[in-house]
Order: sequence, then structure tokens, then C-alpha cells
Amino acid sequence: MEKDRTPQVKICGLKRVEEALACVEGGASAVGCVFYPPSPRFVTDEEARAICRALPAGVTGVGVFVNEGFAAIMERVDRCGLRGVQLHGRETPELVHRLLHEGLTVVKAVYVNREPSLSQAASFGASAYLVECAGGVLPGGNAQQWDWGATLDFSSHYPTLLAGGLNPENVIQAIAAASPDAVDVSSGVEAVPGRKDLDKVKRFLGAVTQTRCSRRLRRIFE
Repeated sequence: MEKDRTPQVKICGLKRVEEALACVEGGASAVGCVFYPPSPRFVTDEEARAICRALPAGVTGVGVFVNEGFAAIMERVDRCGLRGVQLHGRETPELVHRLLHEGLTVVKAVYVNREPSLSQAASFGASAYLVECAGGVLPGGNAQQWDWGATLDFSSHYPTLLAGGLNPENVIQAIAAASPDAVDVSSGVEAVPGRKDLDKVKRFLGAVTQTRCSRRLRRIFE
């Protein structure tokens, strides 16, 4: 089937229900809500709960956390109705395993330029791994483009979300270089931080649907 060779899309940094639903209508498999106060995309529990309640079946609401403990994460999971978590700090394999035991999709960020590195992925046992270069001030891609092909071997062995510097103009090139199972975008489809440009969202999702990877891809979000 063609969808087995077309990456899924997660659009991150959502703060408004109407923008989240526009992403879903365009074909996004997951939407991300950022629970990291320094981020301009930080959401309140009320905003995240409204988004997650509006999502149709088959679309995963993912909470993005940085160096939070198990209790704090699960409080947000229960309060907001999250079905997945994305860990962007120095979380331990033990935390990943505890969250998996709760039935969550757990995405652990690993990096090309710093720790935790790609070589440490196996120790986490996560549902999937978000891979980016990590060169900016905040956790995340910071809109920096990088050598996406550096993750090609990694993505052949581990369920992989490709992130960092993606936008409607380069996502086809990035997918061709890395063959990821999914792509993750935030600032590349924004008008300003925290506000999505729905035309860019539409063009990004349309570009991804044109891609076909040479191998059968894993489905990270169900």
C-alpha cells in the first residue's frame, strides 16, 4: 500500500483547536502540545485538553516534555487526555519504560551533535526516536537545517521521526535523504511562534503525500 511508504506527519507546537483540526484535515497523524515553559509554544493544560478532546479517533495528541518526572508527566497525560509523550531532555531509560507501561506512545529525542546520541537509542527502548542535530538555544530543532542523510542508517534500524529545519520547500528532499518513518515540523509551518500558517501547513502536508520511500515504513502513531 502507498501509505506504507509515505511518512506520517506530526505537527508540533499547537495552541489552538482550529489550527489543530486544520492539520488533521490535511492528513497529520499526530499533533504536539509543548509543556516546556520557556518555549513560545508553551500551552496551558486547558489549551491542551481542548485540543486533545477535539481530535478524531486515529490522531494522536502528544505532550512534549523536557526533564520532567514521571508524576508530573502522568498528571498532564490524565488531565489533558494525551495518548503520547515526547521527551526532549536527559530522561532515563527507566522513565521511558514506566511511561510505556502506562500504554503511551513514547518518543525519545536523540541527537546528532550532543547527548543523548543516536548510539544511545537502544538503551531507551522507546516506541520511536525523534532525530535532530540540536544546535540551538532551546530543546528542539530551532529551525536549523542540517544533513538529514546522517540519519539514514539509524532510520533503517529504529522507528524514526525526522525533525529540524523542515518546511514545505525542503521536506521532500529531507525524506529522500533520510527515509524516516515520520516527520515532525513546528516553526517551518508557522506565521509567528505559536501560530500556524495554514497555507504552509497545507503545502507541507501536500508535499509529504507526494513522497515514496524505498522501504516499507513503520507506523508510529495509530
